[in-house]
Amino acid sequence: MSKTKRFFGTDGIRGEVGKPPITADFVLKLGWAAGRVLAGGERGKVLIGKDTRISGYMFESVLEAGLTAAGVDVRLLGPMPTPAIAYLTRTLHASAGVVISASHNRYDDNGIKFFSGDGTKLDDEVEFAIEAAIDTPMQTVGSHALGRAERVTDAPGRYIEFCKSTIPYGLTLNGVKMVVDCAHGATYHVAPSVFDELGAEVITIGCEPDGLNINDGYGAVAPQALQTAVLEHGADLGVALDGDGDRLVMVDHLGEVVDGDELLYIIASARHGDGALEGDVIGTAMTNMGLEEALGAIGVRLQRAKVGDRHVLEMMKRKGSLLGGETSGHIICLDRVTSGDGIVSALQVLLAANQTGRSLNELKGGMSKYPQILLNVRSTTGADVLSVKAVRDAVEAAQSQLGEGGRVLLRPSGTEPLVRVMVEGRDRQQVESLAAELAASVEAALDQAVA
Repeated sequence: MSKTKRFFGTDGIRGEVGKPPITADFVLKLGWAAGRVLAGGERGKVLIGKDTRISGYMFESVLEAGLTAAGVDVRLLGPMPTPAIAYLTRTLHASAGVVISASHNRYDDNGIKFFSGDGTKLDDEVEFAIEAAIDTPMQTVGSHALGRAERVTDAPGRYIEFCKSTIPYGLTLNGVKMVVDCAHGATYHVAPSVFDELGAEVITIGCEPDGLNINDGYGAVAPQALQTAVLEHGADLGVALDGDGDRLVMVDHLGEVVDGDELLYIIASARHGDGALEGDVIGTAMTNMGLEEALGAIGVRLQRAKVGDRHVLEMMKRKGSLLGGETSGHIICLDRVTSGDGIVSALQVLLAANQTGRSLNELKGGMSKYPQILLNVRSTTGADVLSVKAVRDAVEAAQSQLGEGGRVLLRPSGTEPLVRVMVEGRDRQQVESLAAELAASVEAALDQAVA
């Protein structure tokens, strides 16, 4: 069996709608193949949820057809956050959960990702098995064995109650004025209710999905609208989720963005102070060195996994850690959830603020970020730029200039056709200059590959 997956990336299968593999015919076959593998030869039950993209209707239908053709029962959740589907997969005792989403991407992308019956992302061997099944002829079971499909009408309410249960009973958000930005995505009908029912005064933006506006100028990848709204309304803070609800960025009362590294520090620091932090904190190669220093100052160790929340989760399990996350805002509180959950992570930050009586701005003050520049260089060739001597030389020269007080990282994106160039160090001007030089080296290497 090949050790390289043909379809699955770091977060399921993702791409532009209408172009392979994100086509109706492929997803039909994918549903059938997944049904055969994930149900383990039994009838099984698989949940299907989606975000608010217009193409979600099409892919929901063909997944349902493929799964039922394999003899698997289907439960349709409708628009629901990715972490909600992980939670409901466990609590409804399903064989697996399927999410139709391209997370923080534009509406014209979409993707399919899976959760196992215990609400975690699939192991590599399971993804290999699904890819192998795709290569076999699709055979529909007999009519007597076809799966049945039903809608789960109370899915939003179940998840809202779960989110509220992740903070101590009796804790309220009374007196907290907050802006909630749902990116016109899957949390639009659940996130505001969670915070409202806990007593907060909630102002919503990005909560009017039309199928085409997901992540468009709103949400965790575009926090400017939230910054403006927090200042305009004189709010205490703001919460920005991405299109599928597994990513969180916050804004303090001064309109300053609080990113995933700072949020991870706030949660880790509060738990450490309570004696409730178990194991090391797990970050990634992209995690800011300032977080490592701040955690070290309170006696907490940071370990780095490969980029991608699935790799963070894998290391957390290996190391016995309960807290990990990424700069982008994927935060995993493993004692509460099995995957990144933006709403639950926000509640953990609000819990820290409630217990300490400190503002979000004050809470993040214990950490000073190193200047970090991330540039994206578009790549349509899939060329291995790190195999180019000129690029390797440029990386070595930049790292030599930075010394021990900085880092250089080049990596291909696992979700988009990009090469990510990251430079981090103490001097912002130096970091910006080196990042620009490295990006130029990568562009030249890619241009040469095309020629």
